[in-house]
Amino acid sequence: METLRIAQVDADRRSAATELADQLGRGPFAMICVFASPAADFPMLCRDMRRLYRGADVLACTTAGELGEHGYEEGQIVAIGFPADLFAAETLVIENLDALDEQAVIDRLIHGRMALNRRAPQMGSEFAFLMVDGLSLSEEHLTSVMTSGLGPMPLFGGSAGDGENFSATWLARNGTIFQNAALVALVRSHCPVKVFSLDNLVPTQTRMVVTAAQPENRVVHEINAEPAGLEYARLLGKDPQQLTTFTFAAHPVVVRLGDTHHVRAIQRVEENGDLLFFSAIDEGMVLTLADHSDIADHLQQGLAGLTRDVAPDRILACDCLLRRLEATQKQRGRAVSETMVQNRVVGFSTYGEQIGALHVNQTLTGVAIYPPALPVPSE
Repeated sequence: METLRIAQVDADRRSAATELADQLGRGPFAMICVFASPAADFPMLCRDMRRLYRGADVLACTTAGELGEHGYEEGQIVAIGFPADLFAAETLVIENLDALDEQAVIDRLIHGRMALNRRAPQMGSEFAFLMVDGLSLSEEHLTSVMTSGLGPMPLFGGSAGDGENFSATWLARNGTIFQNAALVALVRSHCPVKVFSLDNLVPTQTRMVVTAAQPENRVVHEINAEPAGLEYARLLGKDPQQLTTFTFAAHPVVVRLGDTHHVRAIQRVEENGDLLFFSAIDEGMVLTLADHSDIADHLQQGLAGLTRDVAPDRILACDCLLRRLEATQKQRGRAVSETMVQNRVVGFSTYGEQIGALHVNQTLTGVAIYPPALPVPSE
């Protein structure tokens, strides 16, 4: 039995929704998630999917790339159907992320979990899936608030993208389009699940201190009391004029939180030399340069760790755009894609990932979904 139904079409197809429906079948589905290249006609796609699947909640977002039948994809639309005999879902929209009503969000999540438990008490596994505007600058605040309402339900998610344009990201629920918003799916299932996060980064001994920043905009003005872009380039031994997205993917910086390190990925260098980050940054933060282990080998090992006792039937994943760029730059894109195909990974490339209360970068974060009535692999 297939735990998830998967469909994929080229983003420029005007009949995209109909073709996706032909591949997915008519259901019934508890929920359908659609990950669309920014090349797609997003409003029409979402409107048509809503018309075709009125019995299911249809959640959609734009991407920084797709994870599909060939691994890394571009210019595609990937749709994932959650069959109603295996899954139940409660979905909600959180709007106005820049003026978040924290208690209202917590209350809605608690009520959603209670409603889901009443509808599907016999389903023993659960997770929460988040899709959020990747240009909202609000992911950290949102995830920290959400954990209070989710209780023990494990959360993962991804920030919607716009390819490498960083201009506008879009989300939709049941045909209604949103920006500066997030979509949340609370899911219960007969299938065992395991939420996980992987990264291939190894901290070095090179450290730096953020000495001037604008945290609300994720902008760093100074590192080590020097202009941020110039100092970052100096530490790398590079010309500041040659800093690119590939440089940031190849030379990430991480911050220590407890016993682990998490990436604070750089999006771009501004004309004035400031550094714009993908995630939260603040004055006094100590950043450490990181090296990479081989991205394809690490991914193979990480996914193998999910299959010690039984292999997942599917893995729904959010993979950072910077990982795709790293794999491409190091000519490991094909190997990464082959590993994704072998491990039945589907999902999208993101501007950031969420795991529990954290917003992170340069990870592959997701949920492994196992055949029903089989145990989740032991640690």
